[in-house]
Amino acid sequence: MHYVQAKGILSAKNGMNLYRGCLHGCIYCDSRSKCYHMEHDFEDIEVKENAIELLETALRHKRRRCMIGTGSMTDPYIPPELELEHVRKALTLIEAYGFGFTVITKSNRILRDIDLLQRINEKAKCVVQMTLTTCDEALCRKLEPNVSTTRERFETLKILRDAGIPTVVWLSPILPFLNDTRENISGILDLCMQAQVRGIICFGMGMTLREGSREYFYSQLDRLFPGMKERYIQAYGGRYELASPDNAALMRLFRDKCASGGLMHDNAQIFDYLSTMEEKERFSQLSLWDL
Repeated sequence: MHYVQAKGILSAKNGMNLYRGCLHGCIYCDSRSKCYHMEHDFEDIEVKENAIELLETALRHKRRRCMIGTGSMTDPYIPPELELEHVRKALTLIEAYGFGFTVITKSNRILRDIDLLQRINEKAKCVVQMTLTTCDEALCRKLEPNVSTTRERFETLKILRDAGIPTVVWLSPILPFLNDTRENISGILDLCMQAQVRGIICFGMGMTLREGSREYFYSQLDRLFPGMKERYIQAYGGRYELASPDNAALMRLFRDKCASGGLMHDNAQIFDYLSTMEEKERFSQLSLWDL
């Protein structure tokens, strides 16, 4: 772990990364790709030590309240967060200034902050996005070795549901020849219906590989699934998009089951929902902009 002074914290679309790098060890992680220009080892977490000060300045100067997002590049609920509490400090500011919040994570550590998530959701809007890839706990431990298992994430989704916090699931990635089965897709959708998630994001049954992430993925296939790398190379060569051979049938299953279960599954509709700010409670005349 190392510290840097960041120049800014919010992107043009109001996303933030409090950390760079990850310790979850997911074998398919796109954030390892060279195109993101990470100049340090992926497991050497970069901490933006002035992130909270930058965030408060940004929120204070926003003309209108909006949704603040995190987790698209680095899961913020990595182990160092338990000590550093950057996410919790950020949530405290987001709640105080009346902004909305959404996060993508695979960790049940998010439950530490359920009090702040609830307060944000009561005042504005809070949506937790959770990635699910496989119903098989043993396979999950191979694909995502250092993170909450699918069962633990499912329990987290139910706790969030009971707390009144809406959730969205990312059904991604689906790895050809590993988790691209009817049983797996159907099983994940059953969990989503039980947890009463608001919607499911799916870009197709497959995955993507770029320079950097491809080499790591293949090294892990060699270690965990002997012979699988050669099967990938024979089937896909150096392609960026690796669609499951069963993509068409699995997408029909996905759409049919989501429709029958009342799950939102149009990506554009879900992203519009995630980016749309709501204000459920009017602020008092004592403006927080004077804090």
